[in-house]
Amino acid sequence: MRVYVPSTPTALAAVRRDAAVAPAPVSAYAVTAELRDWCGTEDAEELEYAATVLAGRMSLALLAQEGDGRPRRVVLAAEVPDTIVSAAPGLGPGAVLVDGTIPLKRVAAIHMDAEDAEPAVRAASAAAAAAQDGDAAAEALVEAAEEHELMWYATQELGDLIG
Repeated sequence: MRVYVPSTPTALAAVRRDAAVAPAPVSAYAVTAELRDWCGTEDAEELEYAATVLAGRMSLALLAQEGDGRPRRVVLAAEVPDTIVSAAPGLGPGAVLVDGTIPLKRVAAIHMDAEDAEPAVRAASAAAAAAQDGDAAAEALVEAAEEHELMWYATQELGDLIG
């Protein structure tokens, strides 16, 4: 199963050091029945994009917790066995838990904001909690950050992304 793991530039250094996404359980997003219902589509590409966007929103919350890190959303796309993935009720459509660390070799791609997105991401990360609580102005800041498409990087570029 393909999962989309929210992360941060700071956390990428630990992924590189440990050659794994940890600790378990790992919160992620995936194409689930709940996500299909929420999106109202069966189009695989649209559903994967939705899971990536939702993981990007969670990345904003992680950035807010970190404080002074580089303000860029990060989403890791990884292939994991279905048997270690379970639904995470109450965490939103497509939210799942991966019951185990995810070896770096299972990460298929890294999605990360480009430098020009940093001002919008900084503002959105500061507003992430309020947006989750339904604050319209905060939601507008999150949506402004989402106007910046996440860039695609191969795992071989991991060192360049954290350097």
